[in-house]
Amino acid sequence: MKTISKLLLVFVFLQTGILLKAQTKISEDLVTKTMLKATEYMVQNVSTNGGYVWTYTPDLSRQWGEMEAYKSMIWLQHPGTISMGHLFLDAYHTTQNEYYYQAARKAAAAVIQGQSPEGGWNYMVDFKGEESLKQWYNTIGKNGWRLEEFQHYYGNSTFDDDVTSDAARFLLRMYLEKKDLVYKPALEKAIEFVLKSQYPNGGWPQRYPLKEGFSKKGFPDYTGFYTFNDDVIWENIHFLIQCYVVLGEERFLEPIHKGMDFYRKSQDKSGAWGQQLNMKMEVASARTYEPAAYLPSATCENAMLLLKFYQFTGDKQFLEGVPKAIHWLEKATLPNDKTEGNRTHPTFVEVKTNKPIYVHRKGSNVKFGSYYVDYNDTNLLAHYYGKAHIELQELKEEFLRVSKLEPEEATKESPLPTKQLNHKETMEQYYDLNRYDFSFQPEESKISEILNTLDEQNRWLTNRVYISNPYIGDGKNEEQTNKYATTKVGDETDTSPYNNTGNQKYISTGEYISNMRMLLNFIQYNKSHSAN
Repeated sequence: MKTISKLLLVFVFLQTGILLKAQTKISEDLVTKTMLKATEYMVQNVSTNGGYVWTYTPDLSRQWGEMEAYKSMIWLQHPGTISMGHLFLDAYHTTQNEYYYQAARKAAAAVIQGQSPEGGWNYMVDFKGEESLKQWYNTIGKNGWRLEEFQHYYGNSTFDDDVTSDAARFLLRMYLEKKDLVYKPALEKAIEFVLKSQYPNGGWPQRYPLKEGFSKKGFPDYTGFYTFNDDVIWENIHFLIQCYVVLGEERFLEPIHKGMDFYRKSQDKSGAWGQQLNMKMEVASARTYEPAAYLPSATCENAMLLLKFYQFTGDKQFLEGVPKAIHWLEKATLPNDKTEGNRTHPTFVEVKTNKPIYVHRKGSNVKFGSYYVDYNDTNLLAHYYGKAHIELQELKEEFLRVSKLEPEEATKESPLPTKQLNHKETMEQYYDLNRYDFSFQPEESKISEILNTLDEQNRWLTNRVYISNPYIGDGKNEEQTNKYATTKVGDETDTSPYNNTGNQKYISTGEYISNMRMLLNFIQYNKSHSAN
């Protein structure tokens, strides 16, 4: 789950990003040539129909998104095809090299090819078609013990992990870049999908069109529930605000305000939020390791968004729920002997008792393993840890600051409404369409390291990746062991990803994006200082 600080960064467009401490001796020509070589390798050797997964073996014989992927597949969510497309556009802006724009076009074509008839996207695209995708779900997907979202093929689209909203955002950027009408039909279809999938009360489901095909071990299908998890509702609001700002169409205003109002309506009288609510607006369970509970993380993030919504609208009703949230978070703080470093709160709080509850698992694989909940804070899950760091002090300070602002002052930088742009201006001067902000201050030694670690094949290899067991069939071990209680992966039949701990290095889109961001910001710095 993302922190609220990352969410707030999306409202600021950082023109130069990184500042170097001293005049660099590194040649800008060397930087641009290195960037182009690395990009050419990714585009010409790694991509599939213009799209990408996350990780590849150096010989390209195996590849992974969030799970292992067929050679015919690409992954959409970060750091996959969409993030690569964003990066290519950023590289084009910085260098004006047409090669990057063409790489972005190829990524956009892959995204459009994977768009559903209704207008949204699934996590991945399989260019071999639906039968191949179903086969993947029935084998690799079904056996990922901790990745229950891949254990069933819904045949619809997801808002989870910002998949649909960020794909739509990327197409919006592609359309705006050169006002190329080839992107308008897919963009309009995506916009209509986001609008149509919104519930009348302003919330959004995790997946759409609505289906209820996967009831697991007594847990109801949760994909139609109102979903805060992974910022489903917020990312849709965010995308619609961007559409309003850059397209200037008032049709976006009502769904934006309904979405913001949903945060007020959904807050429990205790002051807390769960990460999903059923159709009765009750806290609900989702995956079998996500019980029906209040979440301190969701509560803190939603309260911070209420403060942001006040700064959007000047409506003081958005401030009213914040003190209740703060009070609840204070009460939910773990005693000192239960905190772990900066993990001051339980991940889950029981609704009826307001006690911390903890999720555990037993068994070896998805077929015979299971998750369960109790009050014991030992042997906690590795992949969904039972204690969390909450930015409570940041929330308190932000509330004190924002609550002192009169509406006129609070909304002076609001995107609702925004000023009309003149013909020489672009929306990115006012509102960043890229979800991820990579602005940080590199040292010259880091730039040199990036330049020097590009290998003879023009790859940046890394061992900091997730890999998985190859699919060998369904689980057979029925032993109810605790051997895998605190590991990210079960026995050899579990296809869930886990940290690579060996010396083997891999091709990583995440590594490529990170290194390219560093080098792009290096160029931006040089340009800004040479102009001065």
